[in-house]
Amino acid sequence: MEVKAKLKDISRSYLDNKTVFSFETQSMIAAEELERMQDADLRVKVVRYRKKRSLSANALFWHCVGKIAEAAKLDKWDVYLYMLRHYGKFTYIVCKPNMVDAIKQQWRECEEWNSVNINGKPAVQMLCYFGSSSYSTKEMARLIDGAIQEMMEMGLDLPMTQDVQVALEQWETVNGQHNSE
Repeated sequence: MEVKAKLKDISRSYLDNKTVFSFETQSMIAAEELERMQDADLRVKVVRYRKKRSLSANALFWHCVGKIAEAAKLDKWDVYLYMLRHYGKFTYIVCKPNMVDAIKQQWRECEEWNSVNINGKPAVQMLCYFGSSSYSTKEMARLIDGAIQEMMEMGLDLPMTQDVQVALEQWETVNGQHNSE
């Protein structure tokens, strides 16, 4: 069961070393389900609430990636990484040479860019690309536009302009106006 809730109270008994957490939710279904589990051992995981992404913009982007992959006879993941490299957002990271593999494991896509010296010691400058799940509306629009541009160059059937606009509007609604920068 997963439910949106607010933590309302924490009380701790130092006599028996037990803690009680109180949550408030508007979900009656969750309340009924929890009542049935009263006194049972439960596994509880609490994470900060985030609005879910709009699947329409994401689905549109992956539709384009799939069409490109199919036409080019490539793996979807390889096309996705290509899109990140060409249309995505990135940052530079400078690290010790022995940390290159660890950096590569932490990012969706990254590449060794340049060997540099920092205070006389060897270092590696890396170009690291953020995954699309972290994108703002504007950044996602650029990624989708890039995928559509690639489709045009390949002569593939394009998604309708109206579908793209609706997908981006839904993305913006779900992610909020503040993400459009």
